[in-house]
Amino acid sequence: MQPADFKVKTLDPCKIQSPIALSKVKGDRIFNFVEESEKVLFDVVWNDHQENGLPREPLFMERAGPREKIYFDPSKTTVAIVTCGGLCPGINNVIRSLVMTLYYRYGIRRILGVQYGYKGFIPEHGHSFLELSPDQVTDIHQFGGTILGSSRGKQDVSVIVDCLERHGINILFTIGGDGTLTGALAITKEIEKRDLKISVAGIPKTIDNDINHIEKTFGFETSFTIASPILRDAHNEAKGAYNGVAIVKLMGRDSGFIAANAALSMPEVNLVLVPELEFDLYGEKGLLEIVRRRLAAKQHCVIVVAEGAGQFLFDKREVRKDASGNVLHEDIGLLLKEEILQYFQQLKMDITVKYIDPSYIIRSAPATPSDSIFCNKLGLNAVHGAMAGKTGFVVGRRNNKFVYLPIELVIAERKKIDLEGDLWLNVLETTGQPMTMKNKDTSLAS
Repeated sequence: MQPADFKVKTLDPCKIQSPIALSKVKGDRIFNFVEESEKVLFDVVWNDHQENGLPREPLFMERAGPREKIYFDPSKTTVAIVTCGGLCPGINNVIRSLVMTLYYRYGIRRILGVQYGYKGFIPEHGHSFLELSPDQVTDIHQFGGTILGSSRGKQDVSVIVDCLERHGINILFTIGGDGTLTGALAITKEIEKRDLKISVAGIPKTIDNDINHIEKTFGFETSFTIASPILRDAHNEAKGAYNGVAIVKLMGRDSGFIAANAALSMPEVNLVLVPELEFDLYGEKGLLEIVRRRLAAKQHCVIVVAEGAGQFLFDKREVRKDASGNVLHEDIGLLLKEEILQYFQQLKMDITVKYIDPSYIIRSAPATPSDSIFCNKLGLNAVHGAMAGKTGFVVGRRNNKFVYLPIELVIAERKKIDLEGDLWLNVLETTGQPMTMKNKDTSLAS
């Protein structure tokens, strides 16, 4: 990556004084406006700023926050908010934060809620806009889901921008994951092509926490917090039977962050399987033999598996995708249950296997207090960036600071667990599972 990759685009120079009464004086006990020159280090590890033993220029990100000069005149600004993709704890919290900040901090009175994702922009679907105000969103943070509705699938970008023009929308906030942000980037490019002065801001929403270069996405912490007592109960279920095995499948299509963190939060888990991990079923180092040894020692075993783990175990078949283009995975939980039962039947060992999939319960839940705070801060900083005329950006947190990053940068690659990183080492140390479950380690093969 190069410094230019972190540059966030701005529509034009900002000339309007912000209506927020902040300061520019250090020591007066009033928060200072964030200067455009304020940057946040991309990486805080010194060794990563070296190449061949010599220092190299560090990479910086743009610090998020309120600017003294803004681009949009609040009295003439219309804002739209859209939510797309699967449900995730905290969506309503973000909507509420956006509306409250726009209304009370900037004095914007026309805020439109787009119903049912990007489909809400397409006239043929017949979804009208909702007029949003503080009264309408005041208590929505107490509920899961999204008051605007959601949908998956690509829509005609030119028709979406036509709709933005027709309704005089100046700022569009998109709340969604990789597919939503890809759509937001396409909308941004169509706006640029037409030379329109419309800002597009993204608030990353993915329960899997797989948006690159960002520490965490909202809803992620809620997901493993809710999963934690489920794992506790699964452990009780496993211990309640001689040679009891409990398999809990958690979300994680391509990245296993929920499974890993849930296991750390409830250390009764004995094995964690994630999409990033290769493993064998059979053989001395394979999963089934590890389960057998665990049962011989403790008479119970708890396995946490991410939905995208072990897809290589299924026979090759036609690839199926959802409306957003995501590959539909086979049910790894059911496969593991069947394989474990069959393996121990051959060994003539009594075994009880319970399979639990709480995914839809988790994703529909309201945000925890910690996640709620995080959602509020995301909304605040997204508004500050958009009002300053920034466009084609996402707001996120890195190195404990809120920053603005170009959409194009964060969707270029999905974030995955580094099997050589601290997180996975912590999982291995907490569960006690082997470093490898491959009979022949090919990780160092050329």
